[in-house]
Amino acid sequence: MTQGEQRPNPESTQLEDAQATPAAESGAQPEASDAGAPESLAAQLADLQARLTEMQDSFLRAKAEADNTRRRAQEDIAKAHKFAVESFAESLLPVKDSLEMALKVETPSTESLKEGVEMTLKQLSAAFDKNRLLEISPQQGDKLDPMRHQAISMVPSDQEANTIVTVLQKGYMISDRLLRPALVTVSQPA
Repeated sequence: MTQGEQRPNPESTQLEDAQATPAAESGAQPEASDAGAPESLAAQLADLQARLTEMQDSFLRAKAEADNTRRRAQEDIAKAHKFAVESFAESLLPVKDSLEMALKVETPSTESLKEGVEMTLKQLSAAFDKNRLLEISPQQGDKLDPMRHQAISMVPSDQEANTIVTVLQKGYMISDRLLRPALVTVSQPA
C-alpha cells in the first residue's frame, strides 16, 4: 500500500452493504417509485387543500350563525326588559278608565260610589290575577314567616309567641318572588 491509499474500513463496507440490501431484496427501483410520487403527492395536496377550504367555509358559517344567534338573543333580552310591564299595563287600563268615569259623574249617590269602587276593585284584582300578582294576607294566629311577613311591633296577647295578632297591610308576591311583605303585629313571648 502506498501512502495515499487507504485501507477499506470493514465496518463502513458492512454498513454500505446493509443499506443496499433492502432495496435489492425488495426489487424496488428508486427511479421508478420517484417518478409516480410527485403525481400522488400533488393529488393528496389538492385533496387536502379542498378539505381545508371546506372546513374553513364551515367554520366561518358556524361562527356567523353563532354571532347571529347571540345578537338575536341580546335583542330579545333588550325587548323583554323594555316591554316587561306591557301586559300588566294593558290589564290596568280598564281600572283607570273606571276611575275616570266615576269622577265624571256630577252628583253620585253613596250607593253608586260604593258599587263603582267595588267594580273597580274587581277589575284590579283580575289584573293582579292575570299577571300572577298574589296577595299575602295572613290570618290571626298564623306563625310569623320572616320571608313573607314583616313584624312592626310585638304586643301582649293570649296567643302563642311569635304568631300574628293583626295585619296592618297586605303583602304581595309576583309568582314566587316577594314584592312587598305583609306588615303585621305579633304576640310577644310570655
